[in-house]
Amino acid sequence: MQPYLFPYIGYFQLVNEVDTFVCFDDVHFIKKGWINRNNVLLNGAPKLFTFSLSKISQNKLINEHDFADFDNTKKDFMKLIEQSYEKSPQYGDIIKLLERILNVNVVKISNFIAHSLKEICIYLDIQTKIINSSDLEKNNALPAQERIIEIIEKCGGNHYINAIGGKTLYDGEAFSKKDIRLSFIQTKPIKYTQFGDVFTPNLSIIDLLMFNTKDDMNYLLQQYELIKK
Repeated sequence: MQPYLFPYIGYFQLVNEVDTFVCFDDVHFIKKGWINRNNVLLNGAPKLFTFSLSKISQNKLINEHDFADFDNTKKDFMKLIEQSYEKSPQYGDIIKLLERILNVNVVKISNFIAHSLKEICIYLDIQTKIINSSDLEKNNALPAQERIIEIIEKCGGNHYINAIGGKTLYDGEAFSKKDIRLSFIQTKPIKYTQFGDVFTPNLSIIDLLMFNTKDDMNYLLQQYELIKK
């Protein structure tokens, strides 16, 4: 999967399901996607936050994008988190987690996201190995599906699992020819108690962490179906 900034629960369901999770960071950057932004809950409504990047271009790879002003980005982000979640039940633990995540000396957004995923996995006791695709020696000139298959082979895998949105992108027969199973995660409807009676769905994992204990999170991580193709 492409690296997303503090992604939604389905992303972590995928991470939790596999042995090795590959952040696909050597593909082209997509503007207005979820690589450097996401939503939290502020005053009962989604609030978009963005980590500023320098010279954003869809002609550059994700791992070629550097932070523009990481120090100020961190300050603004933590101020927003405090405004949004200071009264949430898990605020004390999660603010410490976010401080650990942000206390890192990185330049590239792709490296930061890999670091943040690893820290959240440690918190949730997820044992999955997380790597960047750019760290693998491979043929980047291959078409998209062939690149995925080569990455799986480089990792010694025999089962590729993707988000449900990828179901139309891949040819099951091409994977079968390589003795690779192909499956997709379909997240079940997720609902939990936020501040009020109205539930706001599809927010960053930060929102779930702020309102749910580790036991609750472990339950929510299992709320999906694995669909074979």
